[in-house]
Amino acid sequence: MADLDLEQLIKEIEQSTASSISELEQYRVRYLGKKGKVKELFSRLKDADAEARETLGAKFNDIKYRAEAKFESLKSKLSSKKSGEENEMDLSRPGVPLPLGTRHPISIVRNQMIKIFEHIGFTVSEGPEIETDWNNFTALNIPEDHPARDMQDTFFLQTDPDILLRTHTSPQQIRVMESTAPPIRIICPGRVYRNETVSARAHCIFHQIEGLYIDESVSFTDLKQTLYYFAKEMFGEDTKTRFRPSYFPFTEPSAEMDISCLICKGEGCPVCKHSGWVEILGCGMVDPSVLENCNIDSSKYMGYAFGLGIERPAMLKYQIDDIRLFFENDIRFLEQFQSAL
Repeated sequence: MADLDLEQLIKEIEQSTASSISELEQYRVRYLGKKGKVKELFSRLKDADAEARETLGAKFNDIKYRAEAKFESLKSKLSSKKSGEENEMDLSRPGVPLPLGTRHPISIVRNQMIKIFEHIGFTVSEGPEIETDWNNFTALNIPEDHPARDMQDTFFLQTDPDILLRTHTSPQQIRVMESTAPPIRIICPGRVYRNETVSARAHCIFHQIEGLYIDESVSFTDLKQTLYYFAKEMFGEDTKTRFRPSYFPFTEPSAEMDISCLICKGEGCPVCKHSGWVEILGCGMVDPSVLENCNIDSSKYMGYAFGLGIERPAMLKYQIDDIRLFFENDIRFLEQFQSAL
């Protein structure tokens, strides 16, 4: 092979390009394959003179190295180009949808309750979850030796037995009565704590909404009409209600209100203990001694109070049979409330 032919081959190799894997493979076959041009060069060595073989062998090796180096260079460029294309953003592609969060069912029901009471003139008043014994018990007509304290197994702070996690939201009612002159019409939503065994029907952490109305000439009839209105708005016009006499140290007279079970429609189920009725709240007329503890003239003012948990109405509304589901944060459970945002 003449020197001119070798120079032309080197020029071809140096000017070779490959814009795809198939073109790269064509280059490899053309120059480095078993029947490629480099192999063809070495096959001609046997026909060369003995004196020329050493010189030609060196030239052929140089061409082989150039061809291999060019192949690796083209391969590297293709890899870099492919990687860049994979990372390049395609603005024509549809966007990836982001999952929307949902409100917790407790928050949904809490907000519904607040709106119902706001429609009839109640305002929201919230207070701290860490309370004093006075606000949580004593001011509510529950002295230290009162048996009613046994009904609420309380979490006390070890460093100060006068400080505790509130067992109901009534302490906020005391705060408002001590600082505000009647008329008072408030609801107090919040989280409360009681040292109870966790089960399908009870938990050591739960939520309440309590209501208080203080004014002149307030009657038990006013209380019943308020709660009738709430039950119809919250659970539907067909909901049946009933009042039963009860006892609370801070109200007199006192009552508990039941509604017909929404899960079994009154036929009986484990949630209603097969009675067809579910107790949802306690209520009564504010005891005059509670008014006096808050420096409100009980001869002039009177009022009513009520308190209900949020978990139980939520269980009835969404037909949930285990209160623990509210606290487990299972995404499969929470996603069911997407439509209730």
